[in-house]
Amino acid sequence: MEEKGKRSRTTSDRRGNTGMLRPKSIDGTRSRISAEEQAGRQDSEGKESVSGRNLEFRRQPVGRQRTENQPFGRQRPKSQLYERQKADSQTVGRQREDGKPFGRKKADEQSTGRQMQENQPFGKMKQDEQSDRRQRLENQGIRRQQPRRQGNGRPVMRKQQSRRRRKRNLGIKIAALVILVIAIVAAAFLWKKYSPSKEEYDLSKYYGIENEGQLAITVDNQVVEPYGMIADGKAYVQYEIVRDYINSRFYWDPNENVLLYTLPKDMVTVEVGSKDYNVSKEKKSEDYVILKTEGSTAYIALDFVQQYTNIEYELYNEPNRVMIVSDWGDMTVASVKKNTQVRYQGGVKSPILTQIKKKDEVTILENEGDWKKIRTKDGFIGYVKSKALRKEEKKNISRAFEEQEFTSIKKDYTINMAWHNVTNSEANSVVLQRIADSKGLTTIAPTWFHVENTDGNMNSIASADYVNYAHQANIEVWATIRDFDGGISSYEESYELLRYTSKRENLINQLMAEALRVGIDGINVDFEKISDECGEHYIQFIRELSVRCRQNGIVLSIDNYVPKGYNMQYNRKEQGIVADYVIIMGYDEHYGGSPVAGPVASYNFVKEGIEETLKEVPAEKVINGIPFFSRLWEETPKTAEELAEQQGTEAAQYDMKVESQAFGMSQARSKVDEAGAELTWNDELKQNYATWTIESTTYEIWLEDEQSIEEKLKLMKEYKLAGTSAWALGQESPEVWNLIQKYVN
Repeated sequence: MEEKGKRSRTTSDRRGNTGMLRPKSIDGTRSRISAEEQAGRQDSEGKESVSGRNLEFRRQPVGRQRTENQPFGRQRPKSQLYERQKADSQTVGRQREDGKPFGRKKADEQSTGRQMQENQPFGKMKQDEQSDRRQRLENQGIRRQQPRRQGNGRPVMRKQQSRRRRKRNLGIKIAALVILVIAIVAAAFLWKKYSPSKEEYDLSKYYGIENEGQLAITVDNQVVEPYGMIADGKAYVQYEIVRDYINSRFYWDPNENVLLYTLPKDMVTVEVGSKDYNVSKEKKSEDYVILKTEGSTAYIALDFVQQYTNIEYELYNEPNRVMIVSDWGDMTVASVKKNTQVRYQGGVKSPILTQIKKKDEVTILENEGDWKKIRTKDGFIGYVKSKALRKEEKKNISRAFEEQEFTSIKKDYTINMAWHNVTNSEANSVVLQRIADSKGLTTIAPTWFHVENTDGNMNSIASADYVNYAHQANIEVWATIRDFDGGISSYEESYELLRYTSKRENLINQLMAEALRVGIDGINVDFEKISDECGEHYIQFIRELSVRCRQNGIVLSIDNYVPKGYNMQYNRKEQGIVADYVIIMGYDEHYGGSPVAGPVASYNFVKEGIEETLKEVPAEKVINGIPFFSRLWEETPKTAEELAEQQGTEAAQYDMKVESQAFGMSQARSKVDEAGAELTWNDELKQNYATWTIESTTYEIWLEDEQSIEEKLKLMKEYKLAGTSAWALGQESPEVWNLIQKYVN
């Protein structure tokens, strides 16, 4: 007899004899009960009961908690249960090719191995155990989440896991793609950053070439301005390049269109556009024009420069350039391992200047880690990788050349010199007294000569008798010429005088005539009005004067300030070559007219002057000047009217009005004694100091006395100088000569 809702055998076997689907147990299995058991277990409320438990189910969202005595889910109506069973039968009842349902074999094998107790359906005992466990969890307030089936019966959790797995796989793929893109971008960036550039540097820009016809120039290890040209197959270089980079002894006078070069005992003279030149009075010639001009700009043939200068040069084209080498001696050279590039700067991204070949020799200028700054044979100065070079070694580079020697007159004793400030002819007669008051004096320098005007004329109060008196006392006379204190007395006037060759020559001729007339032993130059602009003309005057002195056996000494940045135009280095002695005026640290009070010659001021001069001049040519005077300073507070009047000027920076007077050694000490002031030794300045106040004026003095002079003489001895000189005779105390004798003998 067929029952309503009867399924196929496969389905009946899968669901049990009754075809009734038990509620799902807590572990996800379903128990089977017979129809009789089902009918007999109806409770009074019409609900099904299994093992005495309610089977009322209520659909709840996954994860919601049951309250106590609330059943898991609602009971489906029989019609719904039947439809669900039907759907399950259709899903799981599909036959394999061997006639068995999918997954049935494993289920049957598992079913047959299980024991049935008390005629309960399969899985009943386990369900009861799990029901007890669920009850215990409920009693503890813990609700189990009930998985739900959808559609084909696959648990929701499995679907969620599947979705998460798909999302995870997609995320992994996306991450991998992102990493790949980043890697590609990074690789491209690194390649762009570190791959060698093939860009070639603009050589016109490298050499500074702006106009057609310019000749690029490199001198030793630097590229200089392209102030050169090729004319008649010869290389010509602008005068300023020759003066500043090659040989500063060349001198161009644009006012009189003459080029000069100073030799130890001769002057070389070249006129514009000529192949001829003069060495003193001797005429010589070349087969090329020596000097060309464009307007006021002079160009000198490099061949002519090379006659008087230890240089080599080579011409190249593309672009037209000349490489000049004047620096000789020990050089670091290396050989090129393989063909490589010379770059403008260190780094593979820097543009290429030129190519060098395997086995080429280069000169190494600087080491900069992985790169070396080098100079190529054809004058390119740039950078190559350190690993591109090998056989690095020291090599002495030289050229056969006979340098001109500027001889000097050197005394075989320590010089003890003093200036004698002679203001008129009558004052010359005082020399006998000055000599008598001194001890150990070797040299006297009377202030006899003054430049009268900018044409090079000179005033002289030189006296042959004076010279005779000095010689009788075994004292040499080095007469002083000044560009101030009579005649001209400004920077502008000194410049106007010295920038003309004819005016310098006029002054030198008069000076030498007077020197020979009175029989003096030396000339002392005290030019203190030399501006930056005048510097090259001043040193040319010294050169030209040195030639005439050397020709006549006259000592040439030059007075100089303590070296400072603002007086470098005096060119002490060249003085040390062409002159016999270089004298430091080691005083006037605080001068007359100074806006602040201070010592005339503190210890460190004098020491600095000696040390800085010795950087440029040999010690055997250096004489250090010391003061025989001190300054008494008067300081008075400025009035409101004075400050208002000085507003906007440098003087407005100072609140005190400062004035000073110079006194000789004895007079200065008398001023202190008259004021009743106490002297205090300042060990830093190496001087005695005193101060006192009268009404609103403060007086200060830093004394030059035996104690301070001795400290300066110690420096002379320590640095092995040629001697000492003092300003000025007549200002010293008698005792100081015994002290000086102690250090000069």
